[in-house]
Amino acid sequence: MRHRKAGVKLKRDISARRALLRSLVTNVIEEERITTTVPKAKAARPLVERMITLAKEDNLHARRQAAAFLMTKDAVEKLFEKLGPRFNQRSGGYTRIVKLGWRKGDGAETAKLELVGSELVKRAADRAARREERLKAIREGSEGESKS
Repeated sequence: MRHRKAGVKLKRDISARRALLRSLVTNVIEEERITTTVPKAKAARPLVERMITLAKEDNLHARRQAAAFLMTKDAVEKLFEKLGPRFNQRSGGYTRIVKLGWRKGDGAETAKLELVGSELVKRAADRAARREERLKAIREGSEGESKS
């Protein structure tokens, strides 16, 4: 029986598992979505939610706890400056796991772990990038005509 044996081992020893989960959580916070295997996504999900809950508190102790867990300063800054205020009105459920299918190499089931609402941020960024490309092409076209 597995009574009172919380957590997933992921076939790793303690230090490798902790390093793996820390890097997964850091990448989710920096990129807002990652593709990984289903068990890793399920193991990282509560840790990401805990980090966002810390960001909603936004005091010195919470910042130090997040900095001790996350791998980069950029992730800590983004967590407290952008994600904390973004999820301030939400009382949980900050992440979503979407199953993608099986990986070709080893047949592992893959999933996308993403922050809720990140699809809107990504779409807006893509739209802005396409708009900049169009404006640049128009400017280059009009400059080429005026020089001739």
